[in-house]
Amino acid sequence: MGRIGISCLFPASWHFSISPVGCPRILNTNLRQIIVVSILAAAVSLLYFSVVIIRNKYGRLSRDKKFQKYLARVTDIEATDTSNPNVNYGIVVDCGSSGSRIFVYCWPRHNGNPHDLLDIRQMRDKNRKPVVMKIKPGISEFATSPEKVSDYISPLLNFAAEHVPRAKHKETPLYILCTAGMRILPESQQKAILEDLLTDIPVHFDFLFSDSHAEVISGKQEGVYAWIGINFVLGRFEHIEDDDEAVVEVNIPGSESSEAILRKRTAGILDMGGVSTQIAYEVPKTVSFASSQQEEVAKNLLAEFNLGCDVHQTEHVYRVYVATFLGFGGNAARQRYEDRLFASTVQKNRLLGKQTGLTPDAPYLDPCLPLDIKDEIQQNGQTLYLRGTGDFDLCRETIQPFMNKTNETQTSLNGVYQPPIHFQNSEFYGFSEFYYCTEDVLRMGGDYNAAAFTRAAKDYCATKWSILRERFDRGLYASHADLHRLKYQCFKSAWMFEVFHRGFSFPVNYRSLKTALQVYDKEVQWTLGAILYRTRFLPLRWVLRINKVKVPLMAHGPWCVRACADPEMLIVCKEEFAALSLAWKRSAKTEERPLPQPRGQMGDLPGAEHPSGGNTTPRKFFYRQKAGRGQGGEGPWALLCFNYT
Repeated sequence: MGRIGISCLFPASWHFSISPVGCPRILNTNLRQIIVVSILAAAVSLLYFSVVIIRNKYGRLSRDKKFQKYLARVTDIEATDTSNPNVNYGIVVDCGSSGSRIFVYCWPRHNGNPHDLLDIRQMRDKNRKPVVMKIKPGISEFATSPEKVSDYISPLLNFAAEHVPRAKHKETPLYILCTAGMRILPESQQKAILEDLLTDIPVHFDFLFSDSHAEVISGKQEGVYAWIGINFVLGRFEHIEDDDEAVVEVNIPGSESSEAILRKRTAGILDMGGVSTQIAYEVPKTVSFASSQQEEVAKNLLAEFNLGCDVHQTEHVYRVYVATFLGFGGNAARQRYEDRLFASTVQKNRLLGKQTGLTPDAPYLDPCLPLDIKDEIQQNGQTLYLRGTGDFDLCRETIQPFMNKTNETQTSLNGVYQPPIHFQNSEFYGFSEFYYCTEDVLRMGGDYNAAAFTRAAKDYCATKWSILRERFDRGLYASHADLHRLKYQCFKSAWMFEVFHRGFSFPVNYRSLKTALQVYDKEVQWTLGAILYRTRFLPLRWVLRINKVKVPLMAHGPWCVRACADPEMLIVCKEEFAALSLAWKRSAKTEERPLPQPRGQMGDLPGAEHPSGGNTTPRKFFYRQKAGRGQGGEGPWALLCFNYT
């Protein structure tokens, strides 16, 4: 009979053997040895499982925090409780070039912490749908008949009035902000349209609506608002809670001599529309300039602003670079490309005596169209016939001159100044054409990989048009992808690639771009950033209340303080800067003092001169101690009046 000896892993005195016949000898082994081995094995097992459980527990806690934040944003689809008196509302009308949309937002009572922003969300109706409405045409269509503008916009305001509780109308700010369509109008026509709104709306609606609440905003403002909205939804303005959260060192604008602070890294945004392309990102470090001319240009591209309710606190002070490039959108770029192609082909034909593109049998070979597709360009009664060759690399090479890059340092498209980006510690989101180019046909939306995108784009361009049409008919592409998308996908893929890597100088190995249509399953509009910025002083009412600064409201007027259901709550029509001023200086006797002026933070953005968000300037501020309460300025105060020029 054979016998198995086990001794190599144990001391010599522990030697024992196992007999195949019923293993009788193991029963005679020293009991103490077996107990020691069992205890050691149990201890090792216990230690191993303890490490695993602890690691999973804390890892799960960290993941749970992030998951709860995600859930708080994604599951924010419940109908707004309009019976809750602690819910506040705000309205923004986006007057675009093709139409106007109204967005109704809401937020709960602030927690009183001056370091936290308002928790603003889109209002949802009884069917849990966002309270949004759109009308056509664009407001700029009334340039020659401004007296009709109020009637044009009334359906939107009636829609909002039906959803916001009637008791809340007088304390609900209304902002009418006009964009691209109005920017191209002469200033006199802009003024006439805004004047009609400012005159008629207060007659028919009780919303808080002052002169500064209706204006034509610049592309820079729109870009900043979009940046604010995206980062708010991403939670980048919140406090650092986890060690694994990405952070960045920031030199606060205006206090560069102070020590840099650590805070959450914000995300940059890239948005390529049909006509223009825009880039916006935070510039955390103080920047230097190659020349005085570059410095002058940079002043118009850098916005410094404070999102916090206290102008003296720098926690929410940001320096953001925003640049908009007209003609660099996907459709406008194709039009520029075709215009140059037409002109150069006609000129070559004339000089060389050729007939390229003049008949369908001798078409111009376009590398930026899918293989074998036929297309036409018509200008001035002439037709240029095209046939696609689907050469992605040649297409990229052909469109590179359209980037209009210069040799000057720190520049991007059209030679425009661009501050350095710390690519190793950055994150960008690409919207509109950045998403459509990667997802609609190539099905690669999300995390961007330049090498994978290039391979997919090359393969698509080199595929015969008949095969692409067959795939389209079988429904293999995104539901909203149409034949126009298929025809120009090759060109737009090359254009997006060149704008991103050559125009904005992102390295080809950059892996922190996410192309997206939504953030946390929500479409984020620049209007969210607009109301976040314009209501940034509202938390002061709760901050002062938490700090027991009580203000019984004794008088109010058209632009003074209005009383509400809660007598201890401040509701200031213009903004909440009055509340800050109330806490600024107290006196035991009736006295008149000038209202202190805040520091400008936004450059040419609203609120640069005054937190009210516009050109109105406070003239006088009166306050008086209520009789019979306290001495030395410790009693409650009555705010008697605000006068605005």
